[in-house]
Formats: sequence, C-alpha cells, structure tokens
Amino acid sequence: MIALTDPSRSMEKHMTERTFHLVADPSSRDTRKIRVRPSRWFATVQLDRDSYVDAASSRGSEADLPAEYLEAVGRACDAAADRIRYDGYPGAIYLGTGPRWLDMCSQFRDVEATIKALSAAELEDDYSELHALADRLALPVDGWLAPGERELIRGVDFEPPPGVFLRFLRGKAAKYGLRLNGRATAGSVWVRPTLRAAQKQIREMIPAQYPGWEDRWTDYVEPDGAPLRPWAGGIGENLSRGAVPVQFRQLETARSQRCPCGMNPRGAGDDDNDHRAHHAAWALGLRIPRNLEWWSDLAIVTTQSPVSWRKLAREVARMPQREEGYDFSSWSHVGEPEEAEDNHRAYLLRVDERIVGYVAAHDVKVHRHWDLEEKSPYGEEVAALRPRIILIWVAETYRHRGIGAALVQELASDFGCKVADVSWSTPVSDAGRRLARRLSPEGIWVS
Repeated sequence: MIALTDPSRSMEKHMTERTFHLVADPSSRDTRKIRVRPSRWFATVQLDRDSYVDAASSRGSEADLPAEYLEAVGRACDAAADRIRYDGYPGAIYLGTGPRWLDMCSQFRDVEATIKALSAAELEDDYSELHALADRLALPVDGWLAPGERELIRGVDFEPPPGVFLRFLRGKAAKYGLRLNGRATAGSVWVRPTLRAAQKQIREMIPAQYPGWEDRWTDYVEPDGAPLRPWAGGIGENLSRGAVPVQFRQLETARSQRCPCGMNPRGAGDDDNDHRAHHAAWALGLRIPRNLEWWSDLAIVTTQSPVSWRKLAREVARMPQREEGYDFSSWSHVGEPEEAEDNHRAYLLRVDERIVGYVAAHDVKVHRHWDLEEKSPYGEEVAALRPRIILIWVAETYRHRGIGAALVQELASDFGCKVADVSWSTPVSDAGRRLARRLSPEGIWVS
C-alpha cells in the first residue's frame, strides 16, 4: 500500500514542499519516502531511499535499482524535461539517479501522476505507469524535424509562443546534427531542417554513438506543390541550395597535451569555457573588478589590504602557478588582515584596463651573490635586509615590452635600494635570468 495523504487533494489549490511516506506502518524500518520540491518552473519529485539502502545493506541484501527501473525513469524524465523546456524554461535540469536518491522533474499538473508512477515502480516493480507517463508527455519532435519546408501553426502543431517554440526546436535540431533554417512569425514557425555534411560524416564514422540514427534529409526532394515560405526581406535565400558539401578526412598530427597557458586543451565537442577564460586572462591580462577603484597604474597589495584586493592578488597569482605547474601559489593571504613579519606584498600593474604585470615580494636578511653563469657557484652568505622577488609574471601579449624590468625597478624604488641590490628567489628561471642580466649584468643577489 502507498501511504499518501491524498496528493490530489493536498496540491489542488497550491504547491508547497511536501513529503509522502511509502509505508503506512510508522514502526517499520522501511523509511522510503517521496519529497516534492517546487521551483519557479517545475517541481522535483525525489524518492528518498537512503535509510532503506542502509537497512538492506546491513541485512546483506541488494538495494540497487534494476536496469528496467532506471530505463523507465529515464524515459519519463526525458519526456518531462522536454515538456518543461517546450514551455519556455531556459535553464539546465539536474537530476540524480543513484540507489539512494532518485530525482524526477515534473510539470505541476503532472506531479500527482509522477508520484503514483514512481510509487508503483518502487513498491510493486510495476514500470508500466512510468512508460505510460513518458508516452503521454512525449512531443512529436521527429515530425517537427522531418525533412522539407513547412509551416507549423500555433494552436494546431504547437502551443507555446512561436519564439519560445523556435528556441526549443533549435536545441533539439542541434542534437540531431541538423540546421533548422527556422523563422518565427506572429502565429507560426517556418522550418526546413537540413543535415550538415560534417554531422552526417561524424554519425556515419561512429554509428555506435548514435544508435538508431538514419539520414532522412540528405536525399530528400521537395514534392511539387510544397509550401513556399514568404520572403521577409534581407539577403537572398537558399544561397547554398545545390552546393557541393565540404570534404573531411582523417589526418594524424602531433597534438599538445598542454596549452602554454598551463591548462589541458579539450576536444572540440567538450565544454572548454574554463580553458578559454583562463587563456584569455593569461594572454591579455585579468579584467579589473568593477567594485575596485584603481587610481593609478600600479597597486601595491599587502597582507593588511582589504580582502577584495587580497583576493584579486590571489587570482593573478594563479596565472603563473598554472602556467609553470607550481605546487603552491605565491599569494595566499585571503583571511583576516594581519601584519606579515617579512612585509609580504604584491605589485599589480594595470595596462588597458587589465592587470598585465605581477610581482610577489617580501624582505629577507640573508643572501648570496651570483654572477648569473649557469654552473657558477653562489658566493658567501651576506646578512643584509633586501627586497626579494618571490615570483614575477607578465601577461603573454605584453611580454618583451619592458614591463618586467619596470616592475623590478619599482620594487627597488619602493624599498629604497638600487636594482642591483634586489634579491631573487632560487631557482631562477631562464626568463628570469635573462631579465636579471639586463637589469644587473654584474650579477644578482639570490636567496
């Protein structure tokens, strides 16, 4: 039996978060329950099996969900998600399908049916109601994306506003590898789906990734008397009608596993937004946050600066850390403001409204002199307080323009010493050694 508090009556006037226990006996160890969590566009119906799985595991029983169960839930979820997006929802839908929690999305009018179908599958191993729900919610996407020019009429072929429906249809067409050639009017949507040559070749080369796919579009010929889309002005239409498809061939080439910016490039089909954003910042510099007032070209951030500045210094420090593969960041002071005994500080240089230069430095007492020759030994230790460069970085586009030298000069001036008296942390990189040789050809101090 399903111990529901008559969900049809409890939700007929309003939708609030509710919990329904699947077992009537309150003393039972079977604590499976269904939670309904409404949001702005749809409700999430979650089956909570957490305690049930623990109890079954303690008895040595299996609590995993059968493949037929997951298939039925998947069909219902896919159909419901399509309906939600069909109605205009623009965001993503995240659902869990583990043995402890099973999530389903549902339009508000289908919440009761979703609860009953999920309960029947969980308690009676009856998946027919889930399949029936999926069949009822299924949209005629295959028909909408059939080859040929046609007009879909609102109220006859679809219900949402034409612009909303066209956006939904474009997303479905992209999954089929199709170019939609769609246009929304006041009360209809014109479509002419065509298959891209590249997508056809991909699906024919790796059919295992596209089971059941067949090409209905390439050899399609419009019948006589086919509807003619009214011309809406602008550039001429059908400029690619009859064109010869571009040819694609496999070619083995050496590919780098690591981008110069420090991140691993992904494949063309992957979401590479993180890499693109990081690469742009590495090449052009980091954008200056709008909440910071930057009064001059150079900002000196200390461990006692406002946290927004210290977080900005940490963000800039991640650029060289990732580029060079360092284990630790050169700036980590983002907690409470505190005075650093070694006067740890960061110099941030602004050019063209971006941060393109960065030096992390502190003051150290013991140093050795080095003549910058590769295998030359360091000199004897000398005790003297000097500013020490922990790390220096310049955005890739601005390198070899004297920015690194200007930052070292500013560090020396800020401390009140000559450039030759600045100390460098070891080991000194090849680029750092070239910069040091230009600034101090007689040698540098290292520590």
